[in-house]
Amino acid sequence: MDTLFTHVSVVTMDNALTVLTDAFVGITDGKISHLSKTPPAESDKPQTIIDATGMVMMPGLVNCHTHLPMSFLRGYADDYDLDTWLHEYIFPREDRLDARAVKAATLLSIAECLRFGITSVSDMYMHCDAIAEAVAEAGIKANLSRGTTMFIGDDFDEKTFPACVELRELKKKWHGYDNGRIQIEASIHGEYTSTHQLWDYLSRYCAEEGIGMHIHLSETEKEHNESLERNGLTPAQVLDCHHVFDGRAQAAHCVHLTEEDMTLLGKRKVTAVHCPVSNLKLASGRADVLQMVKHGMNVALGTDGSASNNNLDMFEEMKLCALNAKEQNKDAGIFGAQAALTMATVCGARAQGREKECGMLKVGMDADLCLLDFTQPHLIPCHNLMSHLVYAASGHDVVLTMVRGKILYSAGTYPTIDMGKVLEEFTAYTIPKVFSDEEAKA
Repeated sequence: MDTLFTHVSVVTMDNALTVLTDAFVGITDGKISHLSKTPPAESDKPQTIIDATGMVMMPGLVNCHTHLPMSFLRGYADDYDLDTWLHEYIFPREDRLDARAVKAATLLSIAECLRFGITSVSDMYMHCDAIAEAVAEAGIKANLSRGTTMFIGDDFDEKTFPACVELRELKKKWHGYDNGRIQIEASIHGEYTSTHQLWDYLSRYCAEEGIGMHIHLSETEKEHNESLERNGLTPAQVLDCHHVFDGRAQAAHCVHLTEEDMTLLGKRKVTAVHCPVSNLKLASGRADVLQMVKHGMNVALGTDGSASNNNLDMFEEMKLCALNAKEQNKDAGIFGAQAALTMATVCGARAQGREKECGMLKVGMDADLCLLDFTQPHLIPCHNLMSHLVYAASGHDVVLTMVRGKILYSAGTYPTIDMGKVLEEFTAYTIPKVFSDEEAKA
């Protein structure tokens, strides 16, 4: 046995939602090898023992929709609607990026994820080779996709279109890296930022290669209504006509789905990735999580990028998700803490196609977990562990994050990330690269 956690409270998120107190959790070769209220046999001596008295262990959180490199835009363009925010502020700055700037910004965001107990992410962006390098070095799990746009009038040849070339090269180089720690997916940025030629090619590519799809869907009322005017169909309906949802797919936001959309996406087993903080901050609206679940959709959680959130704290997403559902349905008991925790763990792993390896704490599964300090004043007393994780705790209460049995964050330290080097690169290169014109004006 490599590591043994002793005297820890464990929220397993298994099928029975088992919670253990004063338990022992053993890790061997990256897997959970012991999970019990009794210690392992004396013959199975651990190399490292971690006394977790007063701590709560839970599965690592799965952030199913984010844009890791956007840490460089945190706080840059707040208090705007999505259309203004995206076209007047975000796109112009992103045009100035290069791979070096993206890698530094990605490493900063990965450190933030690990600090907040996130062990796996689904990321959509560009310069994905640099993102993959950062993920490979840091040790986190990731489903990476090259967000792809194409506008009317653009020439399209699947053999030469830059984003498609990048996707194919990315898959060849990184898909399945480190026994599947990195997975490559295709991505259509959105119905309103692309055309049917791109949808047809990427849908076919996903089917041929057996990979997933990641897309923004019905995030704003404007996006939804303009699709109806343009196509006579909602974004979900028109994309479905082009087989975008034939395989495993993660659809971010899903704020303005119709009942017909939900029925369709439920039949296709599409995952809706709910991003409540970003959606409210951009005044995009509130997704109806309960209705999506009733129509057969898997619903996971995501933070979106730190430019529209402005952090990557999944504990905030869980709390706001639960509060939104209660208020929408005018029923305080309709959506409990267990549901929010399930979305952030079990449903997230399912969305990524990783449900056999993570999302719950169970013997034989990957040791993807986080540990929270429940001896802090705001977590005392604790009458219900699940309730506290959703309504009282925050990412700042995480004291340890582990992926496949390897500690990636512990009490302010990052064993796989040179934070001094990252911060120096971020401040000396990334920020000047993107904002040098504003410095000149100042």
